[in-house]
Amino acid sequence: MRFCFVVEEQYRFDGMPVEVIRQLGAWGHRVDVVRPGTSLLRLSEVVRAGVHDAWVLKTVSGGPGLALLEAAAAVGLTTVNDARSIRGVRDKVTAAVVGRGRGLPVPETYAVARPESLAELPAAAFPLVVKPAEGSSGRGVRLVRSPDRLAAVSAELSGEGMLIAQPYIPNSGVDLKVYGVGGELFATERSSPLHPGRPRRERSVPLPAEVARVVAEAGEVYGLDLFGVDVLLGLDGPVIVDVNDFPSFRRVPDAVARVARAVLELARTGGTARSTAAVGPFPLPEPEPEPPVSESAAVSVSVPEPVSLLTSAGVPFRIPATAGEAG
Repeated sequence: MRFCFVVEEQYRFDGMPVEVIRQLGAWGHRVDVVRPGTSLLRLSEVVRAGVHDAWVLKTVSGGPGLALLEAAAAVGLTTVNDARSIRGVRDKVTAAVVGRGRGLPVPETYAVARPESLAELPAAAFPLVVKPAEGSSGRGVRLVRSPDRLAAVSAELSGEGMLIAQPYIPNSGVDLKVYGVGGELFATERSSPLHPGRPRRERSVPLPAEVARVVAEAGEVYGLDLFGVDVLLGLDGPVIVDVNDFPSFRRVPDAVARVARAVLELARTGGTARSTAAVGPFPLPEPEPEPPVSESAAVSVSVPEPVSLLTSAGVPFRIPATAGEAG
């Protein structure tokens, strides 16, 4: 098969996706790499030719790569993840509205162009977590403990465009990151960027059943096949504070092979992965019949070829209510 990876300069040497690209090549597939920040692209040749079985995106939020993925999707090509789903979660305003509207445990969210506008809220609404609506990798996340701290945050976040603010969820200073790949969920515990004074080694941890159900539902609601969900364990249960497409998958066992196999399956099925695998010990239901793959989205080139650089040319996870905890 033949793939086109859209990789931003920030991830040029990152294990995700570099090692996945190498793995696909080792399995005999061809991978073309587009760097949207530096590549000159003849779109009629690269996109409309339709020679790739799937397009895969690994870029920062707000980067130019998503437009290329959307162009491929617009002419009927398979993308990983679905381009509309990526756009939906990268815009944190949209993600918050969709999540709460579909019953996910997403905090009350305020949208402002300038942090000082949050002064209209009562003091009881603080502390707040403020971050760019199109931020990623923890960039620009600030904890505002009281209204009189808004001025300082305003200077730090100037030029970030639309911002969102959510009530701070009291926690132990540890975030839970849950990754979804190939019909499985994996949990990693790491220090919260809001509590830099409480360092803790990043490690894999058991996945509580309640968290698994919430994250599985999030994958379905947002229509993502490869994703990560940041979860805080609040007093009333798990709370979703962020959703990412194609995350790092750190601490996931055999992450490179798992992600590469998931990309292959998504390309084969036209962008909708179906799996009878288990999420830890949580069984998934029997899959529905797969839709036929469009001929325009399935041009197979299975001859081993080196990785090339082009310079001019939704898994629904459903977890039964009786599920136990993952070991």
